[in-house]
Amino acid sequence: MSKNSSVFNLDRSKYDDANLDAKNTYISKPGVTEELVRKISLDKNEPEWMLNKRLKGLKFFQETKVPTWGPDISKLDLDKIVYYITPDARQAKTWEDVPSDIKKTFEKLGIPEAERKALAGVGGQYDSSTVYHNLKEEWGKKGVIFEDMDTAVQKYPEMIKKYFMINCVPVQDHKFSMLHAAVWSGGTFIYVPPGVEVDIPLQAYFRMNQASGGQFEHTLIIADKGATIHYIEGCSSPKYSDNSLHAGCVELYVLENARIVYSSIENWSKNTFNLNTKRALVYKNGKVEWLNGNMGSSRTMLYPCSVLLGENSKSENIGIAFAGQDQDQDTGSKVIHLGKNTSSLIKAKSISKDGGISSYRGLVKISKFAENAISSVDCDALMVGENSVSNTYPQMEVEREDAQVIHEAKVGKIGEEELYYLTSRGFSEEQAKQLIVSGFANEVARRLPLEYAIELNKLIELEMESNLG
Repeated sequence: MSKNSSVFNLDRSKYDDANLDAKNTYISKPGVTEELVRKISLDKNEPEWMLNKRLKGLKFFQETKVPTWGPDISKLDLDKIVYYITPDARQAKTWEDVPSDIKKTFEKLGIPEAERKALAGVGGQYDSSTVYHNLKEEWGKKGVIFEDMDTAVQKYPEMIKKYFMINCVPVQDHKFSMLHAAVWSGGTFIYVPPGVEVDIPLQAYFRMNQASGGQFEHTLIIADKGATIHYIEGCSSPKYSDNSLHAGCVELYVLENARIVYSSIENWSKNTFNLNTKRALVYKNGKVEWLNGNMGSSRTMLYPCSVLLGENSKSENIGIAFAGQDQDQDTGSKVIHLGKNTSSLIKAKSISKDGGISSYRGLVKISKFAENAISSVDCDALMVGENSVSNTYPQMEVEREDAQVIHEAKVGKIGEEELYYLTSRGFSEEQAKQLIVSGFANEVARRLPLEYAIELNKLIELEMESNLG
């Protein structure tokens, strides 16, 4: 027992009645309690400061009301969510050591194939536990750290304590960041030393496999001065009749002259409420690039935010969201300009089909200190079929007269002339629609590595064909 165990004041016998499936997977009772929060921290052998942060998050969460703006999330019963699921698997460093049942799931998702491609490292999380993590030796020798978050807390406690949910995404930021702080589990930690350019991507894949489950992975990436990193994240879950919750958190620290490219393809099932928080702090001459693809999920509330702190810092956010039948995708971007000569670009694309609702919700704030700031926002929506909905909710707060701010919004439908042109050349009407939609999404896809661009297009094609969760 570690020297920190006394702070938990927890009797493990209280959990003898925990649900265990045939594979000895631990499944907590539905709902979040102080006992559960303490158990998670004890299981992970965390230091006292992390337990206190979890308890702080729990307290704020219990005292804060669910937001009433945005999409309707009233059908999400937080007391029925299972917040902690740990499969009977230790983290493996080789693919052969991953348990066969979990390996089969990941093989269907293409994880081993991804590692054989040009990647610097790969991680895989299954429900609340990281089951596979590997960094290629050449990058480890250069000082790059690529660990799951649970391991990082053990190996680099002072670094994690300095950055974890303090300045970028504070614990008390909103209802679901509070919940995340209380029950977070797994995720990714990356540190790139000064001047190191990781010129091939690192990837992590998160799989939520439990009915009524919740996944709360935490991603923390620090690109030190002059460093460069591209991180790719994939997410998915099977379809169940009960609702699930994803409330992860991403914190990016882009230090002076550094660059982070963060790509995310989220393909949750239609019973999932995707209430994720993503934010970057960008220092002098730094640049952050967000590339986002949001498919699936019943309701999504996701607005990656860049805080441009330093002079000449930059942000780009390019994303696409697909909303089919019974889906409400509320996505967008936020940029806060604080430094001089800062610039931001937002290109938000959305596709609504068969009554789906797609909304852009964004904020551009240019503070009184942000001399010569430039910001461009371009929202482009495509509606397919009848009764589909597209909304735009831009918010501009400009406190300087020398700021240059542009906002454009376009909404359209697939035209009869386009369909006629393609069908006259041998394509069926459905094939023609798919080609038009793929072309519409190309601006996002072409920014991704080839394999992921192909995957994004495949997901869009599947949504167009069947709109299944």
